[in-house]
Amino acid sequence: MILRPKPSARLQGSLPGTVAIGTAVPVASWLRKAVSQTHEPAAQGFEDVALAAGAAIGLLDTVVRRQERWAGAWRQRLALAATAATAKRAGRVEDEAALRDALLLTRPGDDVGPAGRMLLAWRTLASRPVATLVSEALLVDVAADLGSALDGAAAGQIGDEIQAMAGAVGNAVAGAVDAIAVLERHNSRAARELGPWLADAVLADRLGWAHAVPLSGLHPVAGGRRSPHAERQSAQASRQRIWAAYAQAALQAMDLAAELGRRADRLLAVAPELRAKGADNVVEKLLSDDAIVASEKIAGMSDRGLRRLFDRLIDLGAVRELSGRPTFRIYGL
Repeated sequence: MILRPKPSARLQGSLPGTVAIGTAVPVASWLRKAVSQTHEPAAQGFEDVALAAGAAIGLLDTVVRRQERWAGAWRQRLALAATAATAKRAGRVEDEAALRDALLLTRPGDDVGPAGRMLLAWRTLASRPVATLVSEALLVDVAADLGSALDGAAAGQIGDEIQAMAGAVGNAVAGAVDAIAVLERHNSRAARELGPWLADAVLADRLGWAHAVPLSGLHPVAGGRRSPHAERQSAQASRQRIWAAYAQAALQAMDLAAELGRRADRLLAVAPELRAKGADNVVEKLLSDDAIVASEKIAGMSDRGLRRLFDRLIDLGAVRELSGRPTFRIYGL
């Protein structure tokens, strides 16, 4: 998709992360404090916010590069959280549970609705190879799923400009900021909806990740309807707000990685005890996606067989039922 900068140029101002212990990468207390202070960017200098963001994303980079078996579930769980935040900023009422239902309880081929399409857009970001994310056709489709229109000519120009600016970008978050600026020049409404999505795609490319990690949807980066006061803010203040959002989102993603890593360890520990035919496929599906329903076709297992397997996994403390319902149940790490 985009030319790679030299590794030393990927993150300006990033600090080396702490040494990993087990599957979790511990976050230093000073970093948590520094990131918490970015919630009030007006009280912080740009350099302080950039330092916190660089350190947080640098630490997140160590998790991504491990390519854990549960990374797919992690990215898709972040995609769900990003969609819920996106929907809220758009004035919608769907929470994470309603979004899961829209996707998993809809028959194949049926319309998942506006909120469900938002979820499909963020799931696309988390699952498609980074190299494919700025194609003209995909940008048009994703913009539509996120609730805005982007014609093919504009999408093509946006992709070309992002390609052209690759060699001039000095760090990952700066690339994300520039991607949003490109969108704003071509379609300001699309920038509100598509900007956070595209920023994450560019960030992942600058860092050399195979798949993007949904981050900027978790906190207001460029999305949402900004107030007149926010529209009048200087370019420097806007950049600072984006760096702050990335700092906060990176730690949120780190915390989720630690949680899912522990749950995945438990699932893998009990997997040898499972005797059901196709159980290995179910375990891999749980590690690669946010959630599963018993009606899903996995390795030829029947609905009844899947329900028995999920009940066994719940008894073993390896899987959770996520819907809270007695019927139409949903399962995941």
